[in-house]
Amino acid sequence: MNYVSLALLPCLLMALYNTGYQANSALDQLGIKTGLGWRGSVLNALGLGFNPASVSAAVCHGTLYVLPIYAVTAVTGSLWERLFAMLRNRPVTEGCMLTALLLTLSLPPTIPVWQAALGISFGIVVGKAVFGGTGTNVLNPALAGLAFLYFAYPHQMTGDAVWTAVDGFSGATPLSVAARGGLEALAESDISWAQSFFGQVQGSLGETSTLACLLGAVFLLSTRVASWRIMLGVLVGMLASVFFFNQLRSDTSPLSGLPWYWHLTLGSFAFGTVFMATDPVSAAMTDTGRWIYGVLIGFMIVLTRVANPAHPEGVMLAILFGNIFAPLIDYCVMWANIRRRARRSA
Repeated sequence: MNYVSLALLPCLLMALYNTGYQANSALDQLGIKTGLGWRGSVLNALGLGFNPASVSAAVCHGTLYVLPIYAVTAVTGSLWERLFAMLRNRPVTEGCMLTALLLTLSLPPTIPVWQAALGISFGIVVGKAVFGGTGTNVLNPALAGLAFLYFAYPHQMTGDAVWTAVDGFSGATPLSVAARGGLEALAESDISWAQSFFGQVQGSLGETSTLACLLGAVFLLSTRVASWRIMLGVLVGMLASVFFFNQLRSDTSPLSGLPWYWHLTLGSFAFGTVFMATDPVSAAMTDTGRWIYGVLIGFMIVLTRVANPAHPEGVMLAILFGNIFAPLIDYCVMWANIRRRARRSA
């Protein structure tokens, strides 16, 4: 858990910068020279201003959005963790802090903090505690909390107005732009692949930068904390699915003709592949099962993006789908191995 937290640092730093950068850019476009609310008062008192070209102004502005959300999720998750530890007479684990960080980085910057508290409560209690606690959960707790918020409060979790922390400003994510018009729409919106790769785009707090996720992946793989089979399996499943849908290419689904390298950087594909799908508890355990599990998730991500115009971001649902089938995948792999050994010894 500590290694995963360290691997998330690039995503966290990018969340601090990009959240403030998007907000300051929106204020500049709206012609507003002073910030609004208590955050504006803090930044004015510090003399940083709201210049989108200033890294320090962007980081400080973003911190004033990210830090309260993480503080609420961390405190709420810790309280639930301690409560169930007391009821079961078990030691308190650090898993809730990592779950809180993962959930925070998956949320839009405009999410009300009380909804973030509800999300982490659902993730810890229903996603983990009811199954016995850390190490026995079937679903990824952070994704369970995210799914709860998505279905319970869709207005605060989707739409163009939730990705920039400025009232009255509407900014679409590259994925939603591509879902409406494909590559042509991305070009008309002046969204380049490089912007999508480095993370200077609209999106969830810590999921916009593919580069930051890749840095985390290198750290996790070098420390052997995450499974390279799962990561590569998701990538293979995505590539095969994109190739298949590129051949069909339907006019009713602009994402069906999108190249693979755009799918790699759009939405939360990189973040989900590196940090969510590789959760060792809710993922498949066998080596062969990890390949199947990863490929299944990659296929489901692209299938959801292409076939579901109402919600093109399919990473959350795809990984939860994979979590549900992971025990069955491992069972089938072990059963096949037993049958193979039985035939050899017969």
